[in-house]
Amino acid sequence: MRLKRIMSGVAGVCVALTVSVTSGAPAGASAVRLDPPGTVSSEPPATLDTRDGCGYPQVCFYKTKADWDARRWTAAYKDITSGYQTLSSRAYGSYAAVNSRNDDGALLHFTNGAIWCLSPNSRLWDIDWVVDKIRIMDSPTC
Repeated sequence: MRLKRIMSGVAGVCVALTVSVTSGAPAGASAVRLDPPGTVSSEPPATLDTRDGCGYPQVCFYKTKADWDARRWTAAYKDITSGYQTLSSRAYGSYAAVNSRNDDGALLHFTNGAIWCLSPNSRLWDIDWVVDKIRIMDSPTC
């Protein structure tokens, strides 16, 4: 059984957690992961307009740690969409993502079915999961 719930947290960061309960597992055993997929940071609007190499108003992806360290994005998305966009090979499985938008959140979808809300002016790096889709929302809370 899989359950999804969107929860808000500190500094406006929200997350849609996927809870999986494994059927057929030994009595009392279940697989549940509630950890965020990486490190999260939220900054005031003015700081991310030019920082991390991601110009306003975009959601930028950094394919490798070397790209992130150099603040050299490999793919960027800026259109608000009604559904998910499949990421290009230059964004798929990225090490980091930055949302330089001031008012719009971005839903990141992962290959394990998890969803993460990348709030306005926030970033996620050292991502443990494989990001495969994005949906930029016309809402800061996704």
